[in-house]
Amino acid sequence: MRYLCFDIGDKRTGIASGSDELKIASPVEVIECALVSDGSALIDRLMKVIEEHEPDALVIGLPINMDGTEGPRAKSMRTLADRLAERSGLTVHLFDERLTSAEADWSMANTGMTHGQKKAKRDAIAAAHILRGFFESSGDQAD
Repeated sequence: MRYLCFDIGDKRTGIASGSDELKIASPVEVIECALVSDGSALIDRLMKVIEEHEPDALVIGLPINMDGTEGPRAKSMRTLADRLAERSGLTVHLFDERLTSAEADWSMANTGMTHGQKKAKRDAIAAAHILRGFFESSGDQAD
């Protein structure tokens, strides 16, 4: 199956794509769109990406606290995932995104990229880490 993964932030959303058959995930892009009020503008942008890439299913990073609990941000991601599933008609999986931004930073360390270049790629690389983790776990976590 082909998947798209979204690492949704307050200002930017990282996007990655991959296949569970090959267990490969690659960063695609970062879109600038704030998660505000009901999330309608963000969902509209994500729908354009979904239509462009035609995945079989979606994965959204679930922001779980380091102690394993869920806060208000996780609740808003669950709501957004439900709305995106309804609008797209696709299965949406939620997957623990703890430390994926740090992993993205580590993977870009010593690359010679400027701070701005790293910032532009960070969220897409984090989305790829989320999707790889989802593949490695066989998709059995966080849903």
